[in-house]
Amino acid sequence: MNERSQAKQASPRPLEPVQSSTRATAHFKTREVVELLDLSRRQLQYWAKTGLIEPSARTPGGHHRYSFADLVALKATKRLIDAGVSVQKIRRSVRALQDLFPQVDRPLGELVLVATGDVVLVFRDDAVFEVISGQEWVFAVADFEREVAAYRSHEDKRERTKTGKDSTPAKPGPRGARRTKEEWSQTG
Repeated sequence: MNERSQAKQASPRPLEPVQSSTRATAHFKTREVVELLDLSRRQLQYWAKTGLIEPSARTPGGHHRYSFADLVALKATKRLIDAGVSVQKIRRSVRALQDLFPQVDRPLGELVLVATGDVVLVFRDDAVFEVISGQEWVFAVADFEREVAAYRSHEDKRERTKTGKDSTPAKPGPRGARRTKEEWSQTG
């Protein structure tokens, strides 16, 4: 059995055939996808063969046809790769997303993904999760910023009241240095 027939048998979902010319206009040929997304034909073939992103349809002659949703998934994949995420990590991320969100058929096309270094984040329902671990990764930064500003404002007022003047705290000394009793009382 050759690689092509193995790839067809290993396909996780059946590909729908393109049946009419009106339906064919809703799909993009491989050449069009290559031009639109600045991908190589070889990349598209490899991704389809390995099941990363498969075309939604095939012609009766076996040619790949890509839907707009496929284009979105392809563009998301390309952006992740351009951001430095390996194809293997993208595969693991897709599997993890399918486990986290079983109702999502095509994670790369339906979810908002962001790469920060080698970490892939997914934005879903006002929360951000690290894809592979599923842990919430980001908290409400604006709320936290307000908390910090209120804390600093309170601390500044307390310091001015205590010393009777505006002062900035002294820089910490070298490791192992001992503070005086007066220094300890000023740090609160």
